[in-house]
Amino acid sequence: MRFLWQWWVCVLCIGAVPATLDADEVTELGVSTQRLAAIERVVQQGIDREEMPGAVVLVKYKGRDIYHRAFGIRQVEPQPEPMTLDTVFDLASLTKPVATASCIHLLLEEGRIGLDDPIAKWIPEFGQNGKSEVTVRHLLVHQGGLIPDNSIADYDSGRDVAYQRIHELSLRSPPGENFAYSDVGFLVLGELVEKVTGESLNTYAQRRVFAPLKMNDTGYTPGEELVPRTAPTEKREGNWIRGDVHDPRAFLLDGVAGHAGLFSTAADLGRYGQMLVQHGELDGQRVFSTEAVEHIFAPQDVSSGLRSLGWDKDSPYSSNRGDLLSPSAIGHGGFTGTAMWIDPEQELVLVFLSSRLHPDGKGSVNSLIGRVFTLAAAALPAAKETSPSKSVD
Repeated sequence: MRFLWQWWVCVLCIGAVPATLDADEVTELGVSTQRLAAIERVVQQGIDREEMPGAVVLVKYKGRDIYHRAFGIRQVEPQPEPMTLDTVFDLASLTKPVATASCIHLLLEEGRIGLDDPIAKWIPEFGQNGKSEVTVRHLLVHQGGLIPDNSIADYDSGRDVAYQRIHELSLRSPPGENFAYSDVGFLVLGELVEKVTGESLNTYAQRRVFAPLKMNDTGYTPGEELVPRTAPTEKREGNWIRGDVHDPRAFLLDGVAGHAGLFSTAADLGRYGQMLVQHGELDGQRVFSTEAVEHIFAPQDVSSGLRSLGWDKDSPYSSNRGDLLSPSAIGHGGFTGTAMWIDPEQELVLVFLSSRLHPDGKGSVNSLIGRVFTLAAAALPAAKETSPSKSVD
């Protein structure tokens, strides 16, 4: 099946679709246009290897879009459609930092919750079966001792029953002892946001984060006007998933959950990342205080590497990070083929969005993303003296 769409990729990707500074403007910033140009070759190789049908790549440096291109196609079946810069993607686990952790940081900044507060302080039912000492911090860095995912059957009877089943879970290890990536933990953090604010996670994130940043194509459950430019994933019960979340648990929670469900574009994520680079403010709109941003970037030691509060830094999940980001960088990936990294030291925002699951769920992009992000960082002035013995191509 995958080989049937190769010809369409060739037809629709005769040239990548750019929206970036011209070469002279990029050169004036001290950026290597040659190394940026190599990104196209790497992405096209991924398309040729059927790792994904298409992608959008954005590189922001010092607040400027030095590279923003669309490659390949966003829909293979039932009718091929070209990838566009404004394609809306199911972000999968990028939901965790961009939506859920953002909301948690706002509540922390306002003193409405404490980083080391037990979750049970706000959700008493969660404290049963040995979970009374699990804190907000534990869940943000995946050290809550929870299992990665509970049974999909636990979600079949609606939101209330689903969260009841989560509250009934027992710990797999003592909180704070081991790092174990957990969707369940971020489901609980999303529930915490709703308990404290009295608003849905979607409403609160829109009001406090996405609307102020003019991330107009970002949110849960995309409206009908966005569906035509949303990248589909695979089939569910014989129908293409397009505009609905791919994650089965988030889907059964009506599309709004702390671990998955957010949709966005590369441009919108670029605005979010630039806000963090600029210490919490963008275009005169302050989302986070400077102190809150410092907390977001601060490294957190876990049992296997470094995380930050809601983000990755240098852990077993960092294969999409590339090789040339500074230690201050934070990032995250998503199961559907998405990733972004933000490097405040280099004033760099990197976004790679694809729908690697389309059409048959067999794509793989993490290694490719790491190569793309290495090339992007290698193009910066500070990397121009890279040793010839170390290839960045």
